[in-house]
Amino acid sequence: MRPATEALIAIDIQYDFCPGGALAVTGGDEIIPEVNALMDSFQVRVLTQDWHPANHSSFAANHPGAAPFSVVDMPYGPQVLWPVHCVQGTSGAAFHAGLRTAPADLILRKGFRASIDSYSAFFENDQSTPTGLEGYLRTRGVSHVTLVGLATDFCVAYSAIDAARLGFGVTVIESACRAIDLDGSLEAQREAMTDAGVVLA
Repeated sequence: MRPATEALIAIDIQYDFCPGGALAVTGGDEIIPEVNALMDSFQVRVLTQDWHPANHSSFAANHPGAAPFSVVDMPYGPQVLWPVHCVQGTSGAAFHAGLRTAPADLILRKGFRASIDSYSAFFENDQSTPTGLEGYLRTRGVSHVTLVGLATDFCVAYSAIDAARLGFGVTVIESACRAIDLDGSLEAQREAMTDAGVVLA
């Protein structure tokens, strides 16, 4: 059993990010047995859940004429326009049935503000609006986080880099993650994580 100063954070293991979902990550469901097994090794376990309103500004469908995966400028910077996914209360936003959710101490929902996207478990994409996760982990006495989930090059990487920026020790278990790899994004984000001090295990 890992010490209570270490937390497992499982990112967005939801139907819309698994094969057959609206924004499917290849092999997204393959990580579930490993993630489930890891939960038994940690005393602090957090699940994050993408949780968008239907009018979310990151959806291509809400930008007439815009194609999914195109990029637009938002007040907080460049934003990829995604297919509609993880809409609040839909089956696609639900955790995959194979994922053990009962051991979770905290389920953190993110991306619920219509005007701003939220890849990271710690901050919205403006890099300044906090989700509250840092405070939760600090009050639990956590100093190191281990991240798994979907997708390596977006929500996992952003969460890992933010955690490192906040002073946590950070490990990403790559075998328990899968990537979208949009135009070389996986290699770019692996490099960014390493540069930030994240350990890729």
